[in-house]
Amino acid sequence: MVSISQVSPRAPADKIKSLDQIAAITADLKRQGQNVVLCHGTFDLLHPGHIRHLAEAKRQGDVLVVTLTADSHIKKGPGRPIFNERLRAETLASIETVDMVGIVAAPTAIEVIGLIKPDIYVKGSDYARPENDPTGKIHDEVEAVKAVGGRPYYTDDITFSSSKLINSNFSVFPEETETWLKSFRARHSGDDVAGWLDRLAGLEVLVVGETIVDEYAFCKGLGKAAKDPILAFLYQRTETYAGGSLAVANHVAGFAGEAGIVTLLGDIDRREEFIRRSLRAKVRLDAVTHRNAPTLHKRRFVDEHTGAKIFELYVMDDGPLPPEVENELLARLDERLPGADVVIIPDYGHGMMTPKVIEKVCAKARFLVINTQANAGNRGFNTVSKYPRADYVCIAGHELELDTRMRNRGWRDLLEALTKRIACERFTVTLGKTGTLSWDGTTGTFHEAPALATKVVDRVGAGDAVLALTGMLVAVGAPWDVVGLLGNVAGAEMVGDLGNRVAIDKGSLSKHVISLLK
Repeated sequence: MVSISQVSPRAPADKIKSLDQIAAITADLKRQGQNVVLCHGTFDLLHPGHIRHLAEAKRQGDVLVVTLTADSHIKKGPGRPIFNERLRAETLASIETVDMVGIVAAPTAIEVIGLIKPDIYVKGSDYARPENDPTGKIHDEVEAVKAVGGRPYYTDDITFSSSKLINSNFSVFPEETETWLKSFRARHSGDDVAGWLDRLAGLEVLVVGETIVDEYAFCKGLGKAAKDPILAFLYQRTETYAGGSLAVANHVAGFAGEAGIVTLLGDIDRREEFIRRSLRAKVRLDAVTHRNAPTLHKRRFVDEHTGAKIFELYVMDDGPLPPEVENELLARLDERLPGADVVIIPDYGHGMMTPKVIEKVCAKARFLVINTQANAGNRGFNTVSKYPRADYVCIAGHELELDTRMRNRGWRDLLEALTKRIACERFTVTLGKTGTLSWDGTTGTFHEAPALATKVVDRVGAGDAVLALTGMLVAVGAPWDVVGLLGNVAGAEMVGDLGNRVAIDKGSLSKHVISLLK
């Protein structure tokens, strides 16, 4: 039989337990007729509001369990959490009213609710209206509590915003970035910005571009080979992600009302089952078969210890498309282009976007968004000015230099030169740690936005996320500072993880932005 004194030992560190331990203890306590109360949150910066919240929670039952979200699942922006999960757990455990503390390796409390089966699930008053939660997670948690026979309870005491306190006192950004954000906050609230994301739900978006299957082969360094001047590695594991236009379509599906993709898949090592499984449910896949060719994939060999890329291997056939394949692709575009509000072209320069395909999308796309990527596989031939027109172009700085054939010039001069090479009035240039520079030819104005990433794990896929989100935002007429902020938040989320392991969506992005602007 378990007693309260065993649940709440004198040493705070002893209150920190695994979720299985907490489940076993609370099950015994419930059999003794005691009521179990659960609180869950981030608890990144503990303040008086938290103390009162936990005290009121304890008054609702006999035993108070507090669980917190693990570091890897916190999506509140750069530099968050301020304190790691162990320090946050130790701080909570030092509070007298708290009986047990657990760390949840999941983005919501649903799993721990099912495990502990609390009698009462306590949240703050700001969660009493689930419709105000951009992620929809609170509604799901409340339903999970009811499913195990519990009930929700909302405290109503003094509240503080941890994010606002952190933004004011623990900034992770350079001074110039903070100055820009302060000016932005004066013009826009988090709800205002989230409202622009809401508008994307009315769009039907079509992505046209090459499929890329991204493979990451993790290896352990062994040293120089005995007989050859090469380095030897021990293979560990492989992770595979949907990249290229597939990733763009997944990003689109996180915001738009309808999302589709027209792409090529080879009949050698086709990977169609993996591709369909990797696409979000909302994405409609329209695949044309590239006969006698492999589905394009790129294998990156990565040192598991450092995360450094060692070697990259392209598996592709980038020769001219057979006439029958090109004709089928053109026919599919004739079917799909007229119904799309926005057409996004992520052009990786591996043979799909032929002159006839380019002519087709330029003639029929209602609102055309283009990126042409410069990579090792296209050796400088893939420039955006091969398109006669666009409604919006989003490219990287080195791609702008490549198209204009100029270096060591100001970015504004290069953008001005590019406007003479393609009929387009709206551009964004991504400049890495410098941020983004946009040009609006309708008003003759430039707009700058700072980078918002504080941790860079992998830059692969970041540009695709920026392209997808900013393209839709420009299409609905969002202000340029909003386009810049949201695009750079999307980029920050992507560079913080490996490749296209995750896709951005409205819920997580809204939470990130609202936290950033408090």
